[in-house]
Amino acid sequence: MARWQLIVDLDRSASLTIPRQLAQTLTADIVRGRLRPGQRLPGSRTLARALGVHRQTVVAAIDELIAEGWLVSRPAAGVFVADGLADPSAAPLKRPVNAHPRPPARFAVPVALPPAPELPRAIPPRAILMSGTRPDVRLVPADLIGRAYRRALKVNGSDLLSYTHPAGLQRLRDGLATMLSATRGLAVDADGLIVTRGSQMALALTARALVRPGDVVAVEHPGYRPAWEAFRLAGAEVVPVPVDEHGLDIRALRRLVSRREIRAVYVTPHHQFPTTVTLAAPRRMELLRLAAQRRFAIVEDDYDHEFHYSGRPVLPMASFDAEGVVIYIGTLSKVLAPGLRLGFVAAARDFVERLIAYRSFIDLQGDSVLECAVADLLDEGLLQRHVRKVVRIYRARLHALTTALRRQLGGFVTFRPPSGGTAIWVTTRDARTMSAWNAAAARLGVIFDAGGAFTLDGQPARGARLGFACLTEEEIATASRRLTAAAPHGAARRAKENPPKSPTRS
Repeated sequence: MARWQLIVDLDRSASLTIPRQLAQTLTADIVRGRLRPGQRLPGSRTLARALGVHRQTVVAAIDELIAEGWLVSRPAAGVFVADGLADPSAAPLKRPVNAHPRPPARFAVPVALPPAPELPRAIPPRAILMSGTRPDVRLVPADLIGRAYRRALKVNGSDLLSYTHPAGLQRLRDGLATMLSATRGLAVDADGLIVTRGSQMALALTARALVRPGDVVAVEHPGYRPAWEAFRLAGAEVVPVPVDEHGLDIRALRRLVSRREIRAVYVTPHHQFPTTVTLAAPRRMELLRLAAQRRFAIVEDDYDHEFHYSGRPVLPMASFDAEGVVIYIGTLSKVLAPGLRLGFVAAARDFVERLIAYRSFIDLQGDSVLECAVADLLDEGLLQRHVRKVVRIYRARLHALTTALRRQLGGFVTFRPPSGGTAIWVTTRDARTMSAWNAAAARLGVIFDAGGAFTLDGQPARGARLGFACLTEEEIATASRRLTAAAPHGAARRAKENPPKSPTRS
């Protein structure tokens, strides 16, 4: 494997001899962690050329460190940093004037505390993960994406690998505009779109362009914490508005706007996160009217529009927006894979121009090669074909999970099968029961998000979100057995003896 050239800084005006100075500098690099146990040093000739000194000077320094136990020589292999150094930082060391400091453990300058980060969850071996809105990346047409990526580089590589427009590749924006017009009823063209690195960047840019410090942003509750934090980081005060079986409670929102001026409301109307309910049509129209009257923005996050399994898909509120109050956010990460990081915002052109300006100073541009590859998939109809395949598979998985829950836990959890999406929202008798079930399930190898994961104050609640899209039917069967075993003593037996006649959301 090719190695980088090791740069060592020597002070030729210092009183120490060059061999001793080199030995102390290498020792200091081991102490501060720049050179790690087991790491191979460059050969003496290579290091001598890099330093501009005689090879014997380097050999003398290395021999000294081998004698002191810092380095070991392995015949026919080279010289390595010794393994098992007890605590290099505790060893007596006279620091040379040119030695660099060990990285400090703490930053010395006071800074604002960040929110708790959203990090990938550690999954124990053989555990089943039912959290989040995960698609099944095993279904991703990696060969088609790879072929399109290679074609993009071959045909347009010199242009795509240079700087491009922060709004995103024109071809992809044209393709997205065609998709949004055909499937979601939006009257939008490429100038009304910006392509982002996933919907989270879209949320962060929107918050930055929309919110002034101290502005109030109303959010669904329970709801989506990463969106709340995006608004908070832009200086907003996030205020909860309750959600019921028909979606966002518009009467509660009216009471809020009668008391306080709000800048925006964040909603997930197609499949509310986390409860999966669809915002009722009358409420959609009322929300649009209220936003136009009180002059606040509607941030519509349509994160899983493609996944609809029964009835006709509901068109986004953005398709009925005659006043220019809706900022529409979508993503291709759920259709393809989260690692590809492709999202977008559709809005009035002047607002999109604001987003472009902010993006140009945050990220400069997106991945133009990937954008070109996905534009090819759209143009050739391959992405559309993949969506149809995935919807069929997810529909069967939804049926498998609802059937298992009814049969095994119907008297313990209450739920309403969603019309689409990637998860089911279930509730138990109370928050304490849910917390106990959640903890017991994790011990048995099923991990899901419950209660405080979706509340502003983090307090336990009796709801939980069980993801099914990322699991095969066999994995769903295994998860259901473990969930049943994790239920409080006797709950599974009572569920079988007293199944509910028609599951509904409590």
